[in-house]
Amino acid sequence: MDQTPVPQPLDDDGELTKLHPNYAHALRVQTGLTAIPFLIGALVLELVFRDEGLFPSGVIAGPVLLIALVLILRIPARRYGSRGYQISADRLRVVRGLLFRADTVVPFGRVQHIDVNQGPLERFFGIATLTLHTAGNHNASVSLPGLGEELAREMRESIRGHIRRETM
Repeated sequence: MDQTPVPQPLDDDGELTKLHPNYAHALRVQTGLTAIPFLIGALVLELVFRDEGLFPSGVIAGPVLLIALVLILRIPARRYGSRGYQISADRLRVVRGLLFRADTVVPFGRVQHIDVNQGPLERFFGIATLTLHTAGNHNASVSLPGLGEELAREMRESIRGHIRRETM
């Protein structure tokens, strides 16, 4: 599945390129890892109150487990679906957000340097985050997580080539 974007004129209402499908899986694992302390806390409370006989078994841990499962299954899918990007010959558009939508356009002429980052989960799933650092202080960096590792490196080199041509 080749996700290499073809540079075209940027259309702010145009079709966004979806992120790598493994990004949704990485988000799901991240959400699961975040839920673990809450589940442990609920189980500890369950044990404390079970010994005192105040509540029937499962009154605390059951709802916490149910909420965790809903969050693990639903939120990552929604976050994945709400993100996308568009690349043209001279700029990158990044769209993200569930409740608060952000639509950021970064002209390549303002880019100072570019990073491709991978944490342990990203390495496991073969994805990476492309970060463009721009001149100025407001929103001085724009991150695009969930790209295929190879695609992120290709985009970095493509943007770097554009910057070199522009500065010569």
